[in-house]
Amino acid sequence: MIGMDLSGQVAVVTGASGELGRVISRTLAQAGAAVALHYYKNEAQAEAVKEEIVTGGGRAIVVQADVSDKGSVFAMRDRVQDELGDADIIVNNAVHQYKWVSVLEQDEADYQSQFDTCVIHNLLMAKAFVPAMIAKEAGRVIAINTECTMQCKANQSAYISGKAGQDRLLRVLAEEIGGHNITVNQVAPGWMISDKFRDQPADDSGYIKSVPLGRRGEDQDIANAVVFLASDMAQFISGCYLPVCGGNVMPRI
Repeated sequence: MIGMDLSGQVAVVTGASGELGRVISRTLAQAGAAVALHYYKNEAQAEAVKEEIVTGGGRAIVVQADVSDKGSVFAMRDRVQDELGDADIIVNNAVHQYKWVSVLEQDEADYQSQFDTCVIHNLLMAKAFVPAMIAKEAGRVIAINTECTMQCKANQSAYISGKAGQDRLLRVLAEEIGGHNITVNQVAPGWMISDKFRDQPADDSGYIKSVPLGRRGEDQDIANAVVFLASDMAQFISGCYLPVCGGNVMPRI
């Protein structure tokens, strides 16, 4: 029976200590997956997510890695294999934060950091985890993109340069590994409500005016889309850039 039950599957979530990563990880665990929680610096937060999952009856481990470093990513893969088994699902969510300014003011290093944490991150995760998926003739590659990639607004250049490169890499990957029953998709959030905005609400009236649904979505909406794409219900969807933004951006045909 087709459903969203991920029992018996292993998921790896990069950036699992972040606001969105935490919700994605918990939701995958609630769907039955064992989850490897990646972090770069915030070990305490990753451990807190693990505790939530384990307390709720799930399985999880915490793994540190630099997603732009091949040796580090492959070491993470080895740890996941040793403790949970081969990954069935990878969710590439981690990204480097930096100050958004105009093209003329943006430091060159910001473009490099976005290339590393978007393009190289997705490249290394594929190199590390996809071969085992090919061996099993099944798997899910899911990456977090952004509505900004379609908007190309002022001060977004470094961020969307990386995300646009990620998009092209993953579309080619979808072509190359689709014959092994592996899907490759991206979820593109809008300006979602997360814990930070629940604690400190922002003036979002200007943003909401452009959203056809007339409101902001929540982090859980993104996690739900990820679980859908990881499930059997999405078994014939691949190469997709899926905006989850209330219609704020709409890919055209």
